[in-house]
Amino acid sequence: MLRRLVSTCCALLALAVLPAAAEDYLSFATEDEKNTTEIFSRASPAVVYVTNKALRRSIFSLDVHEIPRGSGTGFVWNEQGLIVTNFHVIAGAHKLTVTLADRTEHEAQIIGVAPEKDLAVLRIDQPPGDLATLPLGDSSELTVGRKVLAIGNPFGLDTTLTTGIVSALGREIQAPGNRKIRGVIQTDAAINPGNSGGPLLNSLGQLIGVNTAIYSPSGASAGIGFAIPVNTVKDVVPQLIAYGRVLRPIIGVELASDRWVRRNRIEGLPVVQVFPGLPAADAGLTGAYRNTRGEIVLGDIITHIEDREIRSNDDYFSALEAHKPGDRITVRTRLGQQEKRYRIKLIESQ
Repeated sequence: MLRRLVSTCCALLALAVLPAAAEDYLSFATEDEKNTTEIFSRASPAVVYVTNKALRRSIFSLDVHEIPRGSGTGFVWNEQGLIVTNFHVIAGAHKLTVTLADRTEHEAQIIGVAPEKDLAVLRIDQPPGDLATLPLGDSSELTVGRKVLAIGNPFGLDTTLTTGIVSALGREIQAPGNRKIRGVIQTDAAINPGNSGGPLLNSLGQLIGVNTAIYSPSGASAGIGFAIPVNTVKDVVPQLIAYGRVLRPIIGVELASDRWVRRNRIEGLPVVQVFPGLPAADAGLTGAYRNTRGEIVLGDIITHIEDREIRSNDDYFSALEAHKPGDRITVRTRLGQQEKRYRIKLIESQ
């Protein structure tokens, strides 16, 4: 009898203690779930579905038809109906359609593109007056391990949420046009085909990146996705809106192609032509020319910009893009057997 009484008391005591412990645990889990739910609720109205259509001629009737070329994600940049997405989502499009969160479809026009950053800006026709937008974060404040959320349309499944963490920072990926995008965010939040152009958000619901690529042998998410950092987006998008392209600093030269450089095993980047009246010509750089026998004689071969080694066109453009028009840079070259050094003022591309 006594043993049964002790057993009953222990069971009652356990029942009294367990709910409190379970409640504490659920309280912690629920707060994280609540944060995720609130972010999705606030951010998803700003996420859009982008459809890319191209023209194809029928091999039987020779009639031209519009066919879906691909689809992806984008997000509302401002209340005037500007949409940000990836360049590769809209590349080659004859017609673009943007579907808003309320399921209304709008034709869209391309306002500006930056293939080297894999970014594009669209404008939808007759935007509604209540468009939701995303607050912008600061990607320089990111650290590995921070929670992130991705919203997109993977495989055409609209407004899908996935979560994860920042897996790494400072990655490099290949952009259209064989340029490298540097400083890219790596995440394990599931990113699949169709997520491209969608927002990557932090736990405050701020935009910290634009999802752009995955690394996967199968073509589906393998836990390695990449996003263009929002600080790059904040620099590029206003230029695309104002000018339709990114304004780069230049010195006024034409350079040899990477293929030609590799084929001829040249260390550095040969200057093919120096344009008169521009900074490189004023500084005295020399382009290639043909001698009396018709042979190509190389002029200056750029080897360094500041302390950065130059071995390709991507190296060259990335080195210039680290500066602003008006800055003076040191360009080191090899001219014949001589090492040359030029001090050149950058100007804005036209």
